[in-house]
Amino acid sequence: MASKDAIRPGGRSARVQASVHGAVRELLAERSRTDVTVPLIAARAGVTPSTIYRRWGDLPELLADVAVARMRPDAPPVDTGNLRGDLHAWVEQYLEEISSAPGRAMMRDTLAASVPEALPIQCGSYTADTLALMLVRARQRGEPTPSVDALLDGVVAPLVYRLLFGTQAPGVDYAKNLVDAVVK
Repeated sequence: MASKDAIRPGGRSARVQASVHGAVRELLAERSRTDVTVPLIAARAGVTPSTIYRRWGDLPELLADVAVARMRPDAPPVDTGNLRGDLHAWVEQYLEEISSAPGRAMMRDTLAASVPEALPIQCGSYTADTLALMLVRARQRGEPTPSVDALLDGVVAPLVYRLLFGTQAPGVDYAKNLVDAVVK
């Protein structure tokens, strides 16, 4: 699978990836996931199906790659002036994003990839990097901080578990209580 980070910026490879990712997003917005096929994506992107199969292997791998690209943060997390406030703001946005229908579909697509160890790790690293940035800011302000692992285990893991295996999405109060239990 072609990794987003391994592609030359502005090269042909980047243009093909952008075109195919755009086609996937458009088709998923227009029709059911079960109606989206590699030939449809290829036609929309202006490439041959063999280009998609050569770069991504199969449809689940392509859907996972698009999901991972969408999960990459566009901007740093909001700075509220203290770690608890930063984490409350972040977890509210994170929960809203991953509990939406597209967010749940992205998680499923990522986990269904034929290279299961690669894409979920990449998604996890985006989350860990975001948390690490908030912790660095808090340390610079002189605040005591938990570890990134404590936040992943105490906040992110329960949310993702409940979203993937629960009968209903956890609420914002639940998510903020998880933060409060980790941030002393």
